Amino acid sequence: MSYLQDPRVLFAAERTLLAWNRTGLTFIMFGFLIERSGLLIEILANGQELLNTTMTFVIGLAFILLGSFTTVYAARQFQRVLKTLGESEFPEGYRTQWGVVVSLIVALLGSLLAISLFLTYN
Repeated sequence: MSYLQDPRVLFAAERTLLAWNRTGLTFIMFGFLIERSGLLIEILANGQELLNTTMTFVIGLAFILLGSFTTVYAARQFQRVLKTLGESEFPEGYRTQWGVVVSLIVALLGSLLAISLFLTYN
């Protein structure tokens, strides 16, 4: 348990959560880029077999799922940190759950993107 009685500890934990949230978003975006790059190369190849698009699909999907997992795990870790803080470390009326809600929404949307890509893959 923290006995610092300083709200900066809470804000540092929240900044860390948001940094991990950005990292998860980056993984999701990078995964989508990799997945779509296989389709672009296939179109530009004009029927020639230059690249196995299955591999770009799998790697892209893995990055998207990694991003979703990262945001869920970050939210879970943040909630654990919150439990260690004392009441005096929370500013009056400050809502700590917004960062967790945003992280879980990002994870949900990333998972829906992965499912959508998986179901539409030929």
